[in-house]
Amino acid sequence: MNQFFTTLPPKKQTPDINYASKVLLMGSCFVENIGQRLEYHKFQTKVNPFGIIFHPVALNNLIKRVIEQRLFTEKDIIYQNEQWHCFEVHSKLSNPDKSEFVSLLNKQIIDTYNWITTASHIVLTYGTAWGYTRNHTIVANCHKIPQKEFTKTITPIDQLENDITESVNLLKKLNPTAAVLFTVSPVRHLKDGIVANNQSKAHLLSAIHSVINKNADTHYYPAYELVVDCLRDYRFYTPDLLHPNETAIDFIWEHFTATYMHDDDTKKTIKQVIEIQRGLQHKAFNPKSEAHKKFMASLHAKITRITRDFPFMKFYQIP
Repeated sequence: MNQFFTTLPPKKQTPDINYASKVLLMGSCFVENIGQRLEYHKFQTKVNPFGIIFHPVALNNLIKRVIEQRLFTEKDIIYQNEQWHCFEVHSKLSNPDKSEFVSLLNKQIIDTYNWITTASHIVLTYGTAWGYTRNHTIVANCHKIPQKEFTKTITPIDQLENDITESVNLLKKLNPTAAVLFTVSPVRHLKDGIVANNQSKAHLLSAIHSVINKNADTHYYPAYELVVDCLRDYRFYTPDLLHPNETAIDFIWEHFTATYMHDDDTKKTIKQVIEIQRGLQHKAFNPKSEAHKKFMASLHAKITRITRDFPFMKFYQIP
């Protein structure tokens, strides 16, 4: 039989991810796709505490600030379009109140530092090697400030490798037992052009694999290849033709769980969580019926049992 698609079978990786694991995810918007799946299945996770960060240098600068616990001050923020912004973080954190904004940024530094110290897995996802430089620093976000204030350049592979290596060294110094997982976002940055986007992804891949070859307890997860080489079809993208759609993300999630979640107890708990989540989404035709009351009592009992075993799990209140 002819084969009409490329496969990339999952290979079991250690350390595995289970319900005792703590997973910190930082980087591009693809981090949020996987992070949302982890959160839905009630794993212990922290996802993009400073918002989406695409560039390895910008992410490394933020990791350095967190680990050195250098708190933000008013000198680190700017006022633009009736909001306070910071070039080191995403605009989703921006705030019209100056003091609230600085306080939020510093709370995230403290929370993220604590997560790094206890994390079992740290996932770093990079989206582009194209950087926007302002005052000799690659920013995490331009905050809709006119592009003339920035210089756009592609970061050389050796510089990317140096910054990614520094990120690994900083994280490992604070938490030697954490596994560091790298991925490259399959999101296409076509605003740079097709050729420039592929050049950018190539820079990221070359730098990451060079770092992994030199550092133990670092891994590469092939999310990029699963979309670009295995799926290879626009029906797996959203209408903008740039972002993987829900079907593609589900495909990657299944591959990811087969790679990192191979413990039988973890698989059993995942099934229990899915059953509860689906039950919570159920809408009764007759809420006052005996059948629905029995269903709700059973659902309450399931939540009670699982939260007794895993106290960190939180489910929204059922009426």
